[in-house]
Amino acid sequence: MSIESKRKEALLYHEKPTPGKIKVVPTKKYATQRDLSLAYSPGVAEPCLEIEKNPNDVYKYTAKGNLVAVISNGTAVLGLGDIGPEASKPVMEGKGLLFKIFADIDVFDIEVDTKDVDAFIETVKNIAPTFGGINLEDIKAPEAFEIERRLKEELDIPVMHDDQHGTAIISAAALLNALELADKKIEEVTIVVSGAGAAAISCTKLYKAFGASEANIVMTDSKGVIRKDRTNLTPEKAEFATTRDLHTLEDAMRNADVFIGLSMANLVSADMLKSMNDNPIVFAMANPDPEIEYETAIQTRKDVIMATGRSDHPNQVNNVLGFPFIFRGALDVRATAINEEMKMAAVIALAELAKDPVPEQVNIAYGKTRLNFGRDYIIPKPFDPRLISKIPPAVAKAAIKSGVAREPIQDWQAYTDQLLERMGNDNKLVRLLLDRAKSNPKRVVFAEGDHLDVLKAAQTVWDEGIAIPVLLGHKKVILELMKELDFDASEVEIIDPKLDEERERRERYAQEYWKEKSRKGITLYGARRRMRERNYFAAMMVKEGDADALLSGYSRSYPTVVKPMLDLIGLAKGATRIAAVNVMVTEKGPLFISDTSINIDPSATELAKIAQMTAKTVEMFGMDPVIAMISYTNFGSSGHPNATKIKDAVAYLHRYYPHLTVDGELQMDFALNKNMRQDKFPFSKLNGKKVNTLIFPNLDAANSTYKMLKELNGADSIGPIMMGMKSPVHILQLGASVDEMINMAAVAVVDAQEKEKKLREQTGS
Repeated sequence: MSIESKRKEALLYHEKPTPGKIKVVPTKKYATQRDLSLAYSPGVAEPCLEIEKNPNDVYKYTAKGNLVAVISNGTAVLGLGDIGPEASKPVMEGKGLLFKIFADIDVFDIEVDTKDVDAFIETVKNIAPTFGGINLEDIKAPEAFEIERRLKEELDIPVMHDDQHGTAIISAAALLNALELADKKIEEVTIVVSGAGAAAISCTKLYKAFGASEANIVMTDSKGVIRKDRTNLTPEKAEFATTRDLHTLEDAMRNADVFIGLSMANLVSADMLKSMNDNPIVFAMANPDPEIEYETAIQTRKDVIMATGRSDHPNQVNNVLGFPFIFRGALDVRATAINEEMKMAAVIALAELAKDPVPEQVNIAYGKTRLNFGRDYIIPKPFDPRLISKIPPAVAKAAIKSGVAREPIQDWQAYTDQLLERMGNDNKLVRLLLDRAKSNPKRVVFAEGDHLDVLKAAQTVWDEGIAIPVLLGHKKVILELMKELDFDASEVEIIDPKLDEERERRERYAQEYWKEKSRKGITLYGARRRMRERNYFAAMMVKEGDADALLSGYSRSYPTVVKPMLDLIGLAKGATRIAAVNVMVTEKGPLFISDTSINIDPSATELAKIAQMTAKTVEMFGMDPVIAMISYTNFGSSGHPNATKIKDAVAYLHRYYPHLTVDGELQMDFALNKNMRQDKFPFSKLNGKKVNTLIFPNLDAANSTYKMLKELNGADSIGPIMMGMKSPVHILQLGASVDEMINMAAVAVVDAQEKEKKLREQTGS
């Protein structure tokens, strides 16, 4: 994708369908006049009077306790510099989005039109009663230091300038672990800091808090080493000025143990890296391009422990590992500040988390057999689901211990459970899926490549590295549409099965097909004719190994696309039928729904097989399946055949697949409401667990349910995912959206990865 295309895509993302990235939604009922009279006049007067008597009740009756202000004056926005408050708003909204999706914290972004320190501070102080915490963002140094210091002194709610402390906290955790691997002590190592802005100063102060010696720290800025004999130093720089005979970054790097880069790209040469001590620790965190390229560093020194700010290399120092969870812990104890003890607790919790066994969900997301603590894994990954249950409690405990908590937590297990429940509001399933696909992209045939939306999806999966698209269709149309979309990808294969240039491949495919089907009524002429049809041709590409996976169905009915897949690809070994599952990305977490596309009225045994195949698909997504078999009855309350077949399917599963967590028959509300289920059916095998998989008694129910969720609740759908096929072929719903096709391309890639892995295990290769 060209630079101009990316620019247009970013602008369109922010403009459509609704401008911006965040909105306010009601948390109370508002359907009736009674509801409205409680929400506003006259009922609203009662909490007002209670808060007047006891100001702390504002946390009891309003959203203050979960509301953070992200505040900026736009003077140091990303790498864009001083662009003003209005221009900073998209960044502040983006920060709000991250707060919400990672820690379920609500945000108002506030852009203040002043560069005057006193005016800015006064503005924040005046609006502070609205909020449970203040996140300062993108304010230039040195003003940022004074603004944060004074607000922390004058307000009784948590205040943090994330640009300073976020990077400090994450990099400190990485540093502690890197030093452990290098067998070095923080009190003894020489640290070179390139950069003297807010983040660099904060990082260095935090390293000192963990024991780094001021005498062993050298800080540089654009003028070179910051020395005591330099004039006009700010107080922040003066703290780290040195008397050592060092003048340039190159001088400072010689015999250093640690390099911390918060400056500019390509400042560090290979020779400078070679001059460092054994097992050098290099955190090149300039974005988007680091002070030394990752590949250059690891090729220059095999013993280097390297971290960057980029997601495409190991050990990404990413602030999202810190600020959402630090504020979460601070808010949950109604802390009056975020102090050094809380920041240090977050550092230690992050460092320790990297040493714990990594959940399979994270291994799958990053395409690793097993992430283990080591040189390429010194800090947790941003999608690690344990972050929400580990970092906030550590921060909250430090707040209580240091005396800044106004609402100490008594039951820590209940608090942890509450944190985990919060994350049901935003699961990271799609992001994990896309990241896993990117770890090992496969060739995916888009059988309807001459349709605009299909081509848009193919363009995205190519640009994002999700898959290697192979485009089938009318070549002239495809090329015209690619030009219209600015889809400049000369490496993408375009195939028109009807053109003479494909004659040799058509004939080869036809011969293979005829050889296999000649005793099943297929003539050579018929085989040749079918190879001119895109779905037969695409299926043969996968069958013959010319592609790894296939997507079709955007413009054709489901049955017409299923037929050639069954005819050519066939069932996987051990499978007795195929089925389809849709993953619904809901506010309460992902729901796997089967069978949404294939089996009209399955028998009890067939339902059991569908449940077993669906369980394997859930596991492919890195989750443990918890399966409810859905009916209009609960546990034998009806003797009708429609109900007894569910009961029989459950009995079959309990007998032949005892390791599966499955039960039924259950009505939908009891399946999804674990409190109701526990109360009425304490014997259920599902009790104490959150159901994530629903097996419906027939196609009517499953198909209608997933489409209803999609249309009424706006739930994203991934699917239908074909199960039971020998090769990764997946059939889209008629008229699928671009996003749905992108997600399905990722599913096809992951399916191909899994089948490839299984084949290797079977063959021992």
